[in-house]
Amino acid sequence: MIPRLSGARLVAVVCAAQVLVQLGAYFWPALLPGMMPLWGLSNSEAGWITAMFYGTYLLAVPILVTLTDRIDARYVYLFGVGCTIIAHLLFGLVAEGFWSALALRGLAGVGWAGTYMTGLKLLSDQVDKTLMSRATAGHAASIGISGGVSFACADLLSNAFGWQSAFVVAAATAIMAWLIVALLVPRRTTPLPRAVDGQALFDFRPVFRNRSAMAYAIAYCIHTLEMNALRGWGVAFLAYVAVSTGTHALFSPTYVLTALGVIGTFASVFGNEAAIRWGRMKLITLAMLASVAVSGSIGFLGTLSYALAVALLLVYGFVVWLDSSSLTAGAAGTAEPSRRGATLAVHSMLGYSGGFVGPLMIGYTLDLAGGMSRTAWGVSFGLVAVLMLLALIAFRLMRPQELAGDRGTH
Repeated sequence: MIPRLSGARLVAVVCAAQVLVQLGAYFWPALLPGMMPLWGLSNSEAGWITAMFYGTYLLAVPILVTLTDRIDARYVYLFGVGCTIIAHLLFGLVAEGFWSALALRGLAGVGWAGTYMTGLKLLSDQVDKTLMSRATAGHAASIGISGGVSFACADLLSNAFGWQSAFVVAAATAIMAWLIVALLVPRRTTPLPRAVDGQALFDFRPVFRNRSAMAYAIAYCIHTLEMNALRGWGVAFLAYVAVSTGTHALFSPTYVLTALGVIGTFASVFGNEAAIRWGRMKLITLAMLASVAVSGSIGFLGTLSYALAVALLLVYGFVVWLDSSSLTAGAAGTAEPSRRGATLAVHSMLGYSGGFVGPLMIGYTLDLAGGMSRTAWGVSFGLVAVLMLLALIAFRLMRPQELAGDRGTH
């Protein structure tokens, strides 16, 4: 019998597991500049491999996360970690080109679907609602830390032992995550709430009728498009700038993306606290406006100088992550309790629909523009800015609710 953990300790254990299981999530985009010539990939093909991770995620997440409304989230989480272990291990052992990489990144996406929002649902099922907003921020921070460290780890491991070793190590850390949750996280002891309307488990109509939760989900869709476009192509963008300007970079692109992940983690936690103190709609609106400004300019200005590109990318990371946990906490906090899993599933599905489109959109834009150039990068990030502006307009028109504990609610 696993002893019951306090709310704070449960959050710490789950967050530690998330760091370990998600460590290999961004090894592929970190190694992208080297893998493209090694396997003879075009920008579009590289974009497909990156996007497939998010494509299978958005297909699997409505099933896996919604199941947590009827099944203990712990079991679904362990299944997701298992998929992650297999995907990383096989990528390191057998991947040899476009099709094998596409399939295994797809399996990794299923693993992400079974661990990301499922980990958050595991917490929401077992911690007090007054702790939930900060638990969400801590959960987002663990993902951010893992994502940031992922880029540096991939670079170090591939340089020392070859690119295959990076994915084998990612499988090993995922095994550690599986053991942590299996041995330390207790089973849910309270019964799962039942839907009062009697509607079926996979009937998402009540979720789509929840105007407030959908406002947060729509904003999250473009937020994730932007985030994954940045993470998926950030290393390639900086590598292009370094080569085109003849700069010998003091800090390599992978280490800049690691710093971006750390800054983004801080921004996500800071943003959630700011939302509690100043108002959630105000914070999210500010973050989205800042994203429009930076994404609209980084492609044109950042290509002038490597130092400027690095500075703009780090600023961009801060504003992109600023509303990350605030949006997810908003969706979870305004969901009907008996449909919180389904709400998070829809929220995540919409988010990673954007996450699927983002890397593809950048890849195809670069190819249609004749390859990487200042104009091509400017148009690519400019499209992101236009979509973010439209999302901001929709978010403001839908006027979502603040959460319990946010300014103006007490």
